[in-house]
Amino acid sequence: MIEMAPTADGTFGMGFAGDTFNTAWYARRLAGPEIEVAYLSAVGDDAPSERMRSFMEEAGVAPKLAIRKGKSVGLYMISLHDGERSFSYWRSASAARTLADDLNDLPDLEDGDIAFFSGITLAILPVQGQARLLSTLANARDRGVTIAFDPNLRPRLWPDDRTMCESIMRAAEVSDIALPSFEDEQGFFGDEDVSATADRYSDAGVSLVIVKDGPGPVLVRESARQELVSVEPASKIVDTTAAGDSFNAGFLVGMMNGLPAAEATREGCALARKVIGARGALVDI
Repeated sequence: MIEMAPTADGTFGMGFAGDTFNTAWYARRLAGPEIEVAYLSAVGDDAPSERMRSFMEEAGVAPKLAIRKGKSVGLYMISLHDGERSFSYWRSASAARTLADDLNDLPDLEDGDIAFFSGITLAILPVQGQARLLSTLANARDRGVTIAFDPNLRPRLWPDDRTMCESIMRAAEVSDIALPSFEDEQGFFGDEDVSATADRYSDAGVSLVIVKDGPGPVLVRESARQELVSVEPASKIVDTTAAGDSFNAGFLVGMMNGLPAAEATREGCALARKVIGARGALVDI
C-alpha cells in the first residue's frame, strides 16, 4: 500500500509499506544472497502501481504481481501519539483484493521454502478468494513448503468478530508456523494466558507457535516443548508501526538460516527493538 507517514516537521512523507511487505522488506535486508525474497500480490495499471513495482525491485524484493486493468493500490495514513500508532485506510478498490482470483499454485516455491501470509491478507479477500488462497497454501505445504502465518487481527476489516476468528483458525489449519500476538488474541479469543493461545494453535495442527507478548517474554511452543524467551527492553520507542512485522522477518530469516526456534526468536526481538527506535514502517537497520 501507499503509506503516508508523519514527519518531524508535521507533514507527511509518501512511501510504500504494509504488514506482509514490511516483513519481506526486512527479510531482504537480513538474508544473505542465497535466499530469495519475493512478494506476491496484485496491482493496478496506473502510475502508483508501477512505482510500487519499481520500489520492490529497488529493495531487492522480487515482485510477483498480477496486473489488474483499471485498478490501483491502497493507501493508509499513520497517526502517532506517544509512539503508538493508529491508521486511516483507503483501500476498498485496491487491486490486492483480487490477488487470489486466479491463484492455483505457488510454482516458484519448493521443499524448504517459506510462504508467509497474515490475517490481513485473508481479511481483504472475498470469501471465495480466502478459500482459494488457503487451498493453494495447503497444496504447497503438501509438497514441503513451510507455511508461516501471523494472525494480525484487525476487526475493522472483517464483517464481525466471529467471522474473523473462524477465518483465522481455518488459516491456522494450513500453517506450520503461527506468530500470534497475545494482546490481540486474548481480546478476541478470550485466552487466559500465552499458553492458552499456544494451545489453541497447536490444537489446530500448527507445529511451531511463537506467541509475542509486547515487552513480556515470547513463548516458543514446538510440538510438546515450550520455552519462554526474555525480551531485552528497548532503550527508545519512537514508532511501533512495524514492530511485529520486523520481528517476523528476523524470526523467519533465522529459521531459514537453520537457527533453533528460540534463537530465531531472539533475532526477531533484536530487529524489532531497532525498528521501534525510528520513525516509519521501513527504517535503516
